[in-house]
Amino acid sequence: MSEHRHPQTGQPVGAPVDTKPAARPRPVTLEGRYGRVERLSSLHAVSLWPQVKDADAIWTYIPDSGPFADEAAFRDWLARRVAAEDPYAYAIVDRDGHAVGTAALMNINPAMRVIEVGSIIYSPALQRTPLGTEAQYLLARYAFETLSYRRYEWKCDALNASSRRAALRYGFVFEGIFRQHMIRNGRNRDTAWFSIVDGEWPARKAAFERWLSPDNFDAAGRQIESLDRAADAGL
Repeated sequence: MSEHRHPQTGQPVGAPVDTKPAARPRPVTLEGRYGRVERLSSLHAVSLWPQVKDADAIWTYIPDSGPFADEAAFRDWLARRVAAEDPYAYAIVDRDGHAVGTAALMNINPAMRVIEVGSIIYSPALQRTPLGTEAQYLLARYAFETLSYRRYEWKCDALNASSRRAALRYGFVFEGIFRQHMIRNGRNRDTAWFSIVDGEWPARKAAFERWLSPDNFDAAGRQIESLDRAADAGL
């Protein structure tokens, strides 16, 4: 890290930064090889509800969400997500046009150029698929390259082992745990913090693209090289 000094006092200070605010997320469609990410709509309930209605475990760490008693309750929740500007929710849609999950850009701070990806709901049909990884790539690329954020965050309940593993797999850097950070559903939540910053994004992007290449999957659709190994190959 290069050292910068205050011009009057000589004390160490941070490097100069472009202070132009980042843009806010918009209702874009992000096309990928295995599917797409698009602005969440109430119409997505038709295909999304059958994918999530019996998957109670996906809701454990998502506040103010499911599992839902019936489709009507799910549609009410989805409508609130559609209407919200922060979190700004997107649907993850497979090649057949079926919504199989959601994710949001949230805690949006254009002035500081900081944004978080969260409220990630992956149905069983999306878990451990190329589209699941591609959706994270598409959202990160959009945040860094189109919206001009310089810090991209991932936060989760410190007890959510699968989310913590996913963050590391996607190339986020673990920064620590905020103890007794929240009260959720009457329970304590310690929060694990992760991030990617703009200077790291080119290497993370290259790793995602190596992993997502069709050459990285055999005839049965199984990965040949893990995302971790794809990242190591770029070092």
